[in-house]
Amino acid sequence: MEISASGDRITADLLVVGGGISGMTAAIEASEFGKDAVLIEKEPFLGGRVVRMNQYFPKMCPPVCGLEINLRRIRTNDRIKVLTLTEVTEVSGQKGDYEVTLTVSPRYINNNCTACEECEKVCEIEVDDEFNFGLNKRKAVYFRNMAYPSLYVADPDYVKDPKFKACVDACKYNAFDLDQQPQTVTVKCKGIVWATGWKPYDAAKLDNLGFGQYDNVITNVMLERYSAEEGPTSGKISRPSDGGEIKKIGFVQCAGSRDENHLPYCSGVCCSASLKQARYVRAQYPDAEIHIFYIDIRTPGRLEDFYQELQSDEKVFFHRGKGADIKETGNKNLLISAENTLTGELTEHEVELVVLATGMVPNAATDKLPADTPLDDWGFLLPDAPSGIIGAGVTNRPVEVAASVQDATGAVLKALTAERS
Repeated sequence: MEISASGDRITADLLVVGGGISGMTAAIEASEFGKDAVLIEKEPFLGGRVVRMNQYFPKMCPPVCGLEINLRRIRTNDRIKVLTLTEVTEVSGQKGDYEVTLTVSPRYINNNCTACEECEKVCEIEVDDEFNFGLNKRKAVYFRNMAYPSLYVADPDYVKDPKFKACVDACKYNAFDLDQQPQTVTVKCKGIVWATGWKPYDAAKLDNLGFGQYDNVITNVMLERYSAEEGPTSGKISRPSDGGEIKKIGFVQCAGSRDENHLPYCSGVCCSASLKQARYVRAQYPDAEIHIFYIDIRTPGRLEDFYQELQSDEKVFFHRGKGADIKETGNKNLLISAENTLTGELTEHEVELVVLATGMVPNAATDKLPADTPLDDWGFLLPDAPSGIIGAGVTNRPVEVAASVQDATGAVLKALTAERS
């Protein structure tokens, strides 16, 4: 279906809001159940937070493998309609009979685009790359892995900039359409799955841990991008201050989590994520010391084996202590003060790079859900909401990728049976 400037009306069994791993799974599961699904995503690409990762745990394989399989299943499936650059404006109706108004933002690129890169090569406008948490620059016209459709996209803040004309002139396929306007689409559906995912807790709020003050304090999501081959350093983990190699690194767990002043809950995945990232470091620096400061290590089920493998590394040191303070030394190394949660003893360790394991904040906590859908005190969707909207993945609670996939399958069943309740 082509979206026209006058707006479209789509009828489907299910609307899935959010194109991350949970949303993609929900749309695919619905289609294989014989139902029609509309999948929407506010970014120009699918994959959500997962596509920003370097590797999954515990198998340590690149997430793009699983995502590409899902992307192929979506592209070849007539029962799934995908709209990127799209957000929900309004929801009316009730279980089994919803009418949802969507706003589709302009891409400023049409289907003539062949992703030949010529427009990007000549583009003089560079901005902070939000995909990489501002660790590098991107052009004002750019392409993302998992783009849907597989086209370039122009930054709306710069399409009127006189310098942008060079990008347009470089395209020999007439793929630019700078007159595109936001469009409205109405979806009539029987069920809604809300899978808008999460964002990392703002580490700048942790003024005692030095993020934003010291160059060599980064977060766990930033380390994922540093470790990725397509990331800002082509996969090289080094000190941001000078590009130096790492001999000692500290991972500070529960950075803002399980803290009544920040996130009072455990995000569930941070321990395993730091263990995974310790392996990234070990692969690049076989002799580096790795220091992990923790309250307690939470690796349930099969992840306990993952934890035990790291314990056998003689240069991985586990310190039972909550990170209390981080100060910079004269050589831009960092001094971590940690309080032992059992004895109350204060210890200090000097490292060259600190990684803060910040928690997961549901996007629903800041992006208000429609139809007065209730949330708990932390912004997670409550079960059995009167609105009939069903959450999936981290919209419901902090979970890792495998659990998000399982949760999405259950969400589809709930959403499609709600019409009969």
